[in-house]
Amino acid sequence: MSTDQTEDSQRYVARGVAHVTLPKVIEPVHVTFVLAPRFTMLAFTSAIEPLRVANQLTGQILFRWQTFSEDGQPVRCSNGVPVMPDGPLSAAQPQGHVLICGGVQPEVTMGATLGDWVRNQWRRGRTVGGLCTGAYALARAGILKGRRFTLHWENLSGFSETFPDLTPARQVFCLDDRIVTCAGGVAAADLMLKLIHDHYGAELSQEVMNMCLLTQRRDEADEQVTSLAARLGTRNEKLIKAVAFLEARIEEEFDLDACADHLGVSRRQIERLFNRYLGVTPVRYMNDLRLQHGRALLAETDLSVTEVAVACGYASSSHFSKSFRKKYGVSPYRFSHFRA
Repeated sequence: MSTDQTEDSQRYVARGVAHVTLPKVIEPVHVTFVLAPRFTMLAFTSAIEPLRVANQLTGQILFRWQTFSEDGQPVRCSNGVPVMPDGPLSAAQPQGHVLICGGVQPEVTMGATLGDWVRNQWRRGRTVGGLCTGAYALARAGILKGRRFTLHWENLSGFSETFPDLTPARQVFCLDDRIVTCAGGVAAADLMLKLIHDHYGAELSQEVMNMCLLTQRRDEADEQVTSLAARLGTRNEKLIKAVAFLEARIEEEFDLDACADHLGVSRRQIERLFNRYLGVTPVRYMNDLRLQHGRALLAETDLSVTEVAVACGYASSSHFSKSFRKKYGVSPYRFSHFRA
């Protein structure tokens, strides 16, 4: 074994007890991770560890990986821990898969330079993707039009405001030809288990799950968050339909009578359902929902307070500001500038 082969083996194949027999692999799968500032470590490690475990289980280099940042300097992730990449993007010559690791404040951390680089890799035939909010970089690259893609549910509102012509899915991950995206968090493990399964079979994929102590692998079509019934803690059909009706009209004027007409019940019945199962009035529920939506827009977009107020269904920015301050203890203007 040559010196280079020995170094590769030491880097990519760790010793372990569990073993899966696999025919000798000639050419491994290459994965390049691009670390954006304030990327989420959970998504990154959930993606890279299944690849390491697959190598360990088989005693082979099934996967090779490299990490890069825009300037090659250490990248501080969202929890404050710095990570040293292998080099700058200018030195990267990626093969196979290129995954952009996003995180918080993606509208700031993933700009035109990264978007141009991603577009260049796409044109060279690479499979490109995003973890967590990595879809921002793919959107700036201009390659998501007409594609199925996803990102973390917390960032959906801000993304839709920034890129109104693009519609992300709420799935844990999406595969669309040479574009792969996942919602981040442990969904990155689901995506990698799919990659392992497709390249090396079900047995290895299952054993990687066992090693990672994962008891269930989610499929592409699975949604990121629990169902509305689970979120509300009830299966009452009328209440679920009422909440769905109202949530779909967050930017419109609150109209409980229209909701009642839609369900074929009285306004009073809806009020009783909200009080019984949720402990709040419909008005209070919608106000809280709108403020959550407004907080997300202030955190993830450059919209003004007035624009956010309109997007949240408020008739005036002063009413929105007063309600925001009451709920979060800070004015929306101060909150958005603190983010900046």
